[in-house]
Amino acid sequence: MTSTTRFGRTLPLLTETQMLSLKPELAEVIEYRKSGLSLNHVIGCPLDCGYCVRHLFDNFELKTPRALMTDEAAVALLTGHRYFRAHRTPIQVFNRATDPMLPVVKPHTFNVLRLLDEQGLTNHVLVITRWRVSPEDCEVLNSFRNVKVTVLVTHSGIDNTEIEPVDSAIAATSLKILYEHAERYRTVLYWRPIVPGLNDSDQHLRRALELSQHAHATVFTGLFFRDEIAAYYASHGLPTPYEDTARRKIMPEESERRILAAFHREADSEEPWGPLFRKTSCGVAYAHGEADYNGHYGIRDLCDICPIKQLKLCADAWKAPDLGEVTTVARQLGAVGHIEVTERAIIVKGLNEPPRYFMQHGFRYQVHDRDKPHHYRRHGRADIGWPAA
Repeated sequence: MTSTTRFGRTLPLLTETQMLSLKPELAEVIEYRKSGLSLNHVIGCPLDCGYCVRHLFDNFELKTPRALMTDEAAVALLTGHRYFRAHRTPIQVFNRATDPMLPVVKPHTFNVLRLLDEQGLTNHVLVITRWRVSPEDCEVLNSFRNVKVTVLVTHSGIDNTEIEPVDSAIAATSLKILYEHAERYRTVLYWRPIVPGLNDSDQHLRRALELSQHAHATVFTGLFFRDEIAAYYASHGLPTPYEDTARRKIMPEESERRILAAFHREADSEEPWGPLFRKTSCGVAYAHGEADYNGHYGIRDLCDICPIKQLKLCADAWKAPDLGEVTTVARQLGAVGHIEVTERAIIVKGLNEPPRYFMQHGFRYQVHDRDKPHHYRRHGRADIGWPAA
């Protein structure tokens, strides 16, 4: 079944039989990620980036986008989700199994934004793409009056076509168009995945620095290198970037040191590294002139490159929550054992990522799992490429 929205024709829905063939996690259209509730009712992508998280869902071979349900049904699921809070919970659209700006997906992306906007919701909505964006698309993005839209343009500069067949020049052009036409939305240079020896040469760093001039903020990060992705690399004879895999993204210390050196502006006391950030929510918050909604200010070793103005915003908004209130919420969600509020984070045990993120976005304070500690200067990153703790 297909239909037409004001933004164009929508995709056919998967049949019940096709739905049954999917990995169960892929059929669950809502997933809570650190940067927000992620809506993914369109799956399938022809871009073939070798490191794509679609490997984790066994759907890398699904190249043609298909819809799991209508946009209206998907938005109803999202706004009715037990972890959704109007005006507060950040949202991501199509960041797991397709690219939101592919021509056949774009009508859904815009329609979802419209459906959210028409409800008067002021939540952050993140759209992450590496595909083409036109001035006409920017006009649509500028038309939304309530939702706070950020378009993050993924640019890696990887020129090994077996790992990344899509020319990075496409993303670079989209970024410039988005920045030039931005009125109500904001655009972020999403510089990732950075892999030593693959796309961190001096030339790559200069290119990223140049592109950062065409964005409201720049966020840099490393590579998810999970077992499934490593298996894909091995089966296709691709150069293996690391000997080991990791649960978290890999961003080696030496790569970060070189990036910070390239971006450092010694004479600029207000923004010594420009609008450069390690975390997505930090870049998005800066672009909209707000405090970070993930409460990273408690992790001061992340903030040492932030603009002074942003530090003040985050400091003014950051407040340690009441332990009694935290304990009540954590227990209701299923936490076990000792709960504490430190100067860096709420520490819990027995909660997986979705309830931790629900608490984090509610209290705007980091929430960590006692069994998965965060180490100094490696917050949210794998140990690979860093000295032993």
